[in-house]
Amino acid sequence: MIRVTRAHLNVDAQSHPGMTGKNNEDRYAVASFVVDQRDRIPVLFAVLADGIGGHRAGEVAAELAVNHMMQAVARSDGRHVRRTIEDAVLEASEAIAAHAASNENLKGMGATCATAWIIGDKLHTAYVGDSRIYLIRSGRIQQLTVDHSWVQEAMEKGILTPEAARQHPNVHVIRRYLGSPTPPDPDFRLKLFNDEGDQHAENNQGLQLLPNDILLLCSDGLTDLLWNDEILEVIRSKSSLKEASRALIEIANERGGHDNITVVLISVPPNFKLVVRRRVNWVPWVIGGITGAVLLLGAASVLAFGLLTRNAKPTITPTATSSPVPTRTLAVTPTPMPTMTILPTLSLPIAPTYTPWPTNTGTP
Repeated sequence: MIRVTRAHLNVDAQSHPGMTGKNNEDRYAVASFVVDQRDRIPVLFAVLADGIGGHRAGEVAAELAVNHMMQAVARSDGRHVRRTIEDAVLEASEAIAAHAASNENLKGMGATCATAWIIGDKLHTAYVGDSRIYLIRSGRIQQLTVDHSWVQEAMEKGILTPEAARQHPNVHVIRRYLGSPTPPDPDFRLKLFNDEGDQHAENNQGLQLLPNDILLLCSDGLTDLLWNDEILEVIRSKSSLKEASRALIEIANERGGHDNITVVLISVPPNFKLVVRRRVNWVPWVIGGITGAVLLLGAASVLAFGLLTRNAKPTITPTATSSPVPTRTLAVTPTPMPTMTILPTLSLPIAPTYTPWPTNTGTP
C-alpha cells in the first residue's frame, strides 16, 4: 500500500501514564494509505499495544508490537487482510520473544494488541489480549472484542459476575499475548451482539461502517475504571473526538488512574460517502490504440492494393476500326437526247470516312 498524509475518517488519539508514577507502557499508531496508484481506495490502520513485564520491558514489547504490525500492513497489498494480520502477529510475537531471550532485564515481557483495519468503508478487526475495540452506533455501544483473560473465562463459565471480576486478584492475568513461548493466534471474532456465536462473529469481518459510527480502541487502564455505558455517555456528550478522548482519560485518572490509559477514537463523518478515485493507466490504452491503428492501416492498404490491382488488369474492348467504304460510282447509261446535246456522267459524292473510338487505356 502507499502511505498518504490525509485520512478519509476522523481520528483522535491520546495516551496518559496514569496517576501511579509508572512508565507509560502503552503504544499506539494510526496511519492512512491508499491501496495502490491505480485503485486509490482509502485505508486507515490503527494499532494499540499494552506492554507487560518488568522494568521498561513492557514498553519495549509494546513498541516492538506496534512497529511490526504497522510495517506488515504498510508493505501489504491490502487484499489479504487475515493472512497479513496472522503473519504480522507471528512476526511481532517472535521479535518480542527474541528480545526477551537476549536480555535478562527483558525476560517475561509481552504485549497485548488490538487492531482496526478499515479499507474504504469496511472494518476488519484482530486482537490478542485484553485491549478492547468498541463500536458506537445509533446510540448503542457494543464491545466487538472478547478479552483473553482469566476473569473473562470465569465470567463465561458463570463463576464470576462482571462486578466481581473487576475486584478479583486475577483481573490482570492474560491468557494470550505477544511474546509468549507459543505464538498466539489473533482473534478475528467481531461480535455485534453479546450472545453471538463465534463463527458468526468471525463472518462479521468486513463490516460496513455507516455515517456517524465511532470506533474506540483502548487499553485496560480505561475499561478497568469505566463501564461501557459510561464510555458511551461521555463520547455522546462531547462535541469532538478530541474532547471525548480527553474526558475519558480525565475520568479514569479521577478514579485512581492505576494503570496507563490510551484511547484511539475513529469516527465516520455524518455526510460520508465513499468515493474511490481510480487513476487510469494510459500506457496500455495508448499501446493498444497504436497497435489497432497500425492493424487498421495495414488492412486498408491491403484492400486498396487489391482494388488497384484488379482495375489495372487490361480489359479487352472491341475497337471500332474504320473500314473505308468503297466509293460507289453509279454508271448511267446515256439516254439518247436530241442531237448535239451531251450530258455529263453523274457521280454520287464519296461516303464520309468514320473516325474510330479511342482505345481503353485503363481509366474508367
